[in-house]
Amino acid sequence: MTQTHHDHSHHAHAKDGSCCSGHGAKLAGAAVVRDPVCGMEVNPVAGKSTFEHGGRLFHFCSEGCRGKFEAHPELFLTAKDPVCGMDVDRASAKHFLRHEGEKYYFCSESCQKKFEADPKAYLGDRPAPAPLPKGTQYTCPMHPEIIRDKPGSCPICGMALEPLVPTGEDGPNPELIDFTRRFWISAVLSVPLLVITMGPMIGLPFLREWLGERAAVWVELVLATPVVLWAALPFFERGWASVVNRSPNMWTLISLGVGAAYLFSVFATLFPNVFPHEFRGHGDAVPVYFEAAAVIIALVFLGQVLELRAREKTGSAIRALLDLAPKTARLIGDDGSENDVPLDQVKAGDKLRVRPGEAVPVDGIVLEGRSSIDESMITGEPVPVEKVEGDALTGGTLNKNGTLIMYAEKVGSETTLARIVDLVAKAQRSRAPIQSLADRVSFYFVPTVVLIAILAFIAWAVFGPQPSLVFATVAAVSVLIIACPCALGLATPMSIMTATGRGAHAGVLVKDAAALERFAAVNTLVVDKTGTLTEGKPKLTDVIATGGIDENELLALAAALEKGSEHPLAEAIVDGAEERGLKVVDAGDFEAVTGKGVSGTVAGRKVALGNPAMMAGLGLDAAALADRAGSLQNDGKTAMYVAVDGKLAGLVAVADPIKATAAEAIRALHDENITVVMATGDNERTAKAIAKRLGIDQVRANLLPEHKSALIEELRGRGGVVAMAGDGVNDAPALAVADVGIAMGTGADVAMESAGITLVKGDLTGIVRARRLAKATLSNIRQNLFFAFLYNVAGVPVAAGVLYPVFGALLSPMLAAAAMSLSSVSVIANSLRLRGLKL
Repeated sequence: MTQTHHDHSHHAHAKDGSCCSGHGAKLAGAAVVRDPVCGMEVNPVAGKSTFEHGGRLFHFCSEGCRGKFEAHPELFLTAKDPVCGMDVDRASAKHFLRHEGEKYYFCSESCQKKFEADPKAYLGDRPAPAPLPKGTQYTCPMHPEIIRDKPGSCPICGMALEPLVPTGEDGPNPELIDFTRRFWISAVLSVPLLVITMGPMIGLPFLREWLGERAAVWVELVLATPVVLWAALPFFERGWASVVNRSPNMWTLISLGVGAAYLFSVFATLFPNVFPHEFRGHGDAVPVYFEAAAVIIALVFLGQVLELRAREKTGSAIRALLDLAPKTARLIGDDGSENDVPLDQVKAGDKLRVRPGEAVPVDGIVLEGRSSIDESMITGEPVPVEKVEGDALTGGTLNKNGTLIMYAEKVGSETTLARIVDLVAKAQRSRAPIQSLADRVSFYFVPTVVLIAILAFIAWAVFGPQPSLVFATVAAVSVLIIACPCALGLATPMSIMTATGRGAHAGVLVKDAAALERFAAVNTLVVDKTGTLTEGKPKLTDVIATGGIDENELLALAAALEKGSEHPLAEAIVDGAEERGLKVVDAGDFEAVTGKGVSGTVAGRKVALGNPAMMAGLGLDAAALADRAGSLQNDGKTAMYVAVDGKLAGLVAVADPIKATAAEAIRALHDENITVVMATGDNERTAKAIAKRLGIDQVRANLLPEHKSALIEELRGRGGVVAMAGDGVNDAPALAVADVGIAMGTGADVAMESAGITLVKGDLTGIVRARRLAKATLSNIRQNLFFAFLYNVAGVPVAAGVLYPVFGALLSPMLAAAAMSLSSVSVIANSLRLRGLKL
C-alpha cells in the first residue's frame, strides 16, 4: 500500500515518533515529572508540550492534555490522597495508580500500599467497575494456547488468566498485590528461622542455646507453619495442577520438596525418639527442615513478584495506545446543534467537529475546514500533514491549528488505532516469556527425582538397618529436599537483576528480561528512520540563489513568506533564517495554493515558494534548477523553488539531519554480523539516500504500521532472529512482534512500553552496548544453571544413600540444608560479577 500525503507536494516529507503519550525513560532516583491531567510520566527533555502557570513549567504528554490544563489549571494542580487526605502535587507525585478507571495520587509509598491492599476501605460505597466487554476472552501469560471465555486459572501451570487485550481501565493486578503480601510475610518469618537454625554453623549459637534444643524446634514449627500452610498455598495449587494435567514443572518440584520438608519436620518434632542417633545433629538435635521450606517459599515469591511486576507493564503499551483516542467526540446533529458524546456512541455516517489541539476521534474524511494534522502515530515522520476538504483523517492523530468538520467512516474496532492496539496485543501474547533451561529440563528432571526418591525408600525399607522405615523415609525426603530448585529458581533472576542494573548505568534500560537472552542471538536489525537514524526535527540545509540575488536576501524573503504560513516545513525555514541573524518581516497578500505552495508580498516584492507546478502556474520554467533540485532530493532533502518579482530566484532545501553517531553504530553492528534493514513511512527516494550514506543493507519505504510488523514476520520466516529499533507509535506493533524490541528513550512512550529494551539517550550506539550486555548475561545464566544442577546431580545420589554401603555415611539433615544454601550462594556470587562488566 503506497502512503499518500495530502500536503503541498513540494513539502511531502515525514514525521517522527513524538507522540501524545506519557512517560519517558528515566533512571532510578530521578525526579518524577508527571502530566498533571492524565497522570502519565513525561520525559522533560523529549520536546513535548509544556505550559507555564504560576511561575512553574508544567509538562504534558500531548497537546490535548495541555489544552485541558490551559483552560482550567485549577482542576489539575493537586489531588487528595485517598488514604490520609493530604493534598498531593499532581505534576510531581511519585506514587500514582489507576483503579477502576480512576486516577489516584498518594503522598507516600506507604499510603499507596495500604490502598492497594484494600481499596474499598478508603473509597467507601462506589459503583461497581464496568464489566469487561461481552465476548472478552482470557489467556495464560505463560501458555498463550490456553484461551477461555471467563477468568480463572491456567489448567497447565495454575497461573491467573488475563484478558487477551488489556483495557484502558485496568486497576492494580490482584495477583501481584496478593503475592507481594505473601512474600513479605514469608520473608519476615524466614529471617528468625535462619538465625535460629544456621546460627550455630556460623559461630552464633547463643539464640539456640538460650532457647534450648526442644524449644528451638517448636519455635521453628510455629514460624514455618504460616509460611507453608498459608503463604505457599498458591504454589501447592499449581503443583497439584501440574500433576493432574500431567505437565511436570518447577511447581511440581517446589510442592514436593517444600511439602516433604514440612511434613517430615512436623513428624520429627512430634516424635523425636523415633529417630536413631545416626540422624541426630549437635546436641542430639532432631532432623528438621523448617528453615529450608520457609526460605524456598520466600525466594520463589521474590521471583514471582519481580515477574508479575514486569508482566504488568506489558499492558501499559495497550493503555498508552488507548489513551491516544479522545474519550468524547463533538457530534453535530441534523439540526446543527453540537454536543460532546462518549466515543463509543459515535456511529459511521455521523458528522463531527474537531477543534484545534484535539485528537481526531475516529477514521473519516474532511467535509469542511483546513488544518495541519500530526500523523506521527501512523507515518512516524516529522512533519504534520495539511488536510483540506476530501482528505482522509485517522483517529488518534492530533489536530494542530485549524477547525475541521469530518464525516465518520470507521468507528470502534475498525479504526486504524484499534488495529494497532490489536497488533500490539497479539504480538505480546505470541511472545510468551521464554522458559528457562530449568523449566525445559523439569519435564524430565521432576519424574527422575521422584523415581529416585521412591527407589531410595524401597531400597532402605527392604535392605536398610532397623528401624528400616525411618531410614527409608529420611532418604526419600532428603532426595526431594536437596532436589528442590532453590538455586535453579535464582539462576536466571539474579543474573537478570544484576545485568539490568549494569545496563541502566550504561543507558540501556531492560523491561523484558527475556529480551536480553534473545538479543544475544539476533542476526537482523530493523531500524526506523525518523528519530532513530535521524534527529526527527527538520532543519534548513541549503540556500541556492540565482538571478542576481544573494543567499541571505533569498532566505529572508522565503522566511517572511513562510512566517505567515501554516505549512509544516515553514518553521524550519523561519528558524534557519533567524539562526543566520536575518530579520524576518511579515508578508502581505498571503495565499496558500493547495498542492503547490504559497505566495505573497514582502517589502513590496512579489514572492512565491513551492514546487515546479507552482512555478509553472506563474509562467516560469523550473527546468534550469531541476538538476540541482534533483541532487538535493537524492541526498534526502526536500527542495523548494523560490520566485521573486516574476523571476526564478533559487532554491531552499530542508532535511531531517542524520544523528552524528548513526554511521559509527551501523559499522559496529556490521562487525557483530548483524544485517541492518531500514523500515520507514517516508518516500523511497529519501530513504535510499540516507541508507546509502550510512551503509544500510536493505531499505523498505512507504510502510504503514501493519506493513512494518509484516516485514518483521517476513524476515523471521527466512530464519532471521530479528530486533526492531524505533521511536514512534507507528513502530509499536513491529516492536512488539519482533524477537527483541528496542525503543529510543527520546521517542514515543507507546514505543517504550512495547519494547523490551529502551536506550535512554536515543543513541543507536546503545544497541551495541545492549548486545554485549546480552551476550554476557546469557553466559552468566548458563554458568548459574551449571552450578545449580551440579549440586542437584551430586547431592541427589548422596541423599539417596549410595555412599552408605561403602563409607557407612548418610547425608545428615544439616548438611543437606547447607548444601542447598551453598548452591544458592554460588549462584548469587557468580551473578554479581556482571556489575563489573565493561560495555
